[in-house]
Amino acid sequence: MAIEEDDKPRKKVTHEIGQDLSLLSVEELTERIALLTSEIERLQLAMTKKRASKDAANSFFKS
Repeated sequence: MAIEEDDKPRKKVTHEIGQDLSLLSVEELTERIALLTSEIERLQLAMTKKRASKDAANSFFKS
């Protein structure tokens, strides 16, 4: 019994900075952009939370 293409688990999309992009399709590049955009948003949220925490601590200790 052959496994259909749709039933195969998809390879997890990963990206390595500086990776050769010449072998990737437009669809794969689009997936990478979405992945990296999502990661940038996650990093920005973490940075915002850390800044708020630091600002609260600075405000508390200045009092």
